[in-house]
Amino acid sequence: MSAKSYRIAKIPGDGTGPEVVREAVKVLDAVAEKEGFKIEWVEYDLGGERYLRTGEILPAGVIDELRQMDAILLGAIGHPDVKPGVLERGLLLELRFQLDQYVNLRPVTLFPGVYTPVKDKGPEDIDFVVVRENTEGLYAGAGGILRKGTPHEVAVQESINTRMGVERCIRFAFEYCRKRNKKKKVTLCGKTNVLIYAFDLWERTFREVAREYPDIETDYAHVDAICMWMVKNPEWFDVIVTDNMFGDIITDLGAMIQGGMGIAAGGNINPNGVSMFEPIGGSAPKYTGKNVINPLAAICAGQMMLEHLGEEKAAQRVLEAVKRAVARDIKDLGAGKMGMTTQEVGDLVARYAVE
Repeated sequence: MSAKSYRIAKIPGDGTGPEVVREAVKVLDAVAEKEGFKIEWVEYDLGGERYLRTGEILPAGVIDELRQMDAILLGAIGHPDVKPGVLERGLLLELRFQLDQYVNLRPVTLFPGVYTPVKDKGPEDIDFVVVRENTEGLYAGAGGILRKGTPHEVAVQESINTRMGVERCIRFAFEYCRKRNKKKKVTLCGKTNVLIYAFDLWERTFREVAREYPDIETDYAHVDAICMWMVKNPEWFDVIVTDNMFGDIITDLGAMIQGGMGIAAGGNINPNGVSMFEPIGGSAPKYTGKNVINPLAAICAGQMMLEHLGEEKAAQRVLEAVKRAVARDIKDLGAGKMGMTTQEVGDLVARYAVE
């Protein structure tokens, strides 16, 4: 019987993206061989360099090709010579929208041996997941500008929230909470006292869906309270579900309390289509080519991808290898502070993952 094989799109992207993707691929190939499956990598030259060279952001036909893949591994998007927003909207958000990756999944886990700026908190306290709606809200791009450049200029940015979009995100959060099987609690993060229309829909839908999950405790908190409690009492949380904008903000806070961008990974999930996994940090152009950037976030993104594909044993191997590396070998998660090069970190994790 032939080994199971996956076709994975690889988008190294900009800046240090290709460096961290290279190490993630190294680790994933090692565990694939160990666990007896194959990965066929299909590379796509997308990002700032291509845009500057050709004027193309997302060439025609690429989306259709990506739909045929089993998953996508993305390095980073962002180039210092491209106006902010061009690549983010034209590539990153467009991929999320076109591929209907309606959940942004962000584990916030503090590994043993990793420093957190939150006083008196450890790995047993910081272990939760944020489920962020990923295709609607303020990021849908609805709105416009009137009388631009005049003293009477008006700018309108509309938050689009549909019952379908809200419900499927909330339902994903409950299902994920049940599968995670830890505190069995889902917290809705919103702003019902001010954003009375959008979050009335969110809260009503949340309560209705919750009735189908009697085994799961529910909670609600305003986004400002969530930010306070993520610092003061992170142990309160299990799964947090929220809209696109609030999710974008609180996941960066989550990255800081789990040790920084060097280890924070996320997934853009379409449960019925192709999903994309990426390190949370940006392209870090000032470190490009120096072999000092931390590849652990990209490796953790690969670990999430394996889990999503159902390769649980391989995913667990990568997770335990990363935990071992940060507990024993890597001095600091910051670029240039690890005590080893980008390539050496990749080699180390790959070796641990197959032992």
